Amino acid sequence: MSAPEESIDLARIAGQAAADKLANEVIALDVSEQVVITDIFLVCSGDSERQVSAIVDGVEEALLKERRRKPLRREGERDARWVLLDYGDIVVHVQHAEDRAFYALERLWRDAPVIDLQLDLGAPGDQAAEQK
Repeated sequence: MSAPEESIDLARIAGQAAADKLANEVIALDVSEQVVITDIFLVCSGDSERQVSAIVDGVEEALLKERRRKPLRREGERDARWVLLDYGDIVVHVQHAEDRAFYALERLWRDAPVIDLQLDLGAPGDQAAEQK
């Protein structure tokens, strides 16, 4: 059994919002088989504390606007090194790039299937990549 479509929908909205804020390596992991408390871990990173905060704000705004969802719990905002947004169905991890490399959540959850987020590559967040 895999993550419900509603959870995948939330992850896609959150992932696109993160990408729009220039988040690095946006990935969604279906942890519904391994974890009881959530279906999906969305992991992304920013190069600075300011960018981490902007990504978090973007995700919160998008999920509130598009699905009227507020996080049930939020942790790590003050330091903006690793912010966790718990929406119940999905948990969004926005990490500073250095912390992401150190904690390597993708390796920890390597048995979890990766979800195709179908991110819009023409989104504002991808303009920097096009200029390289």
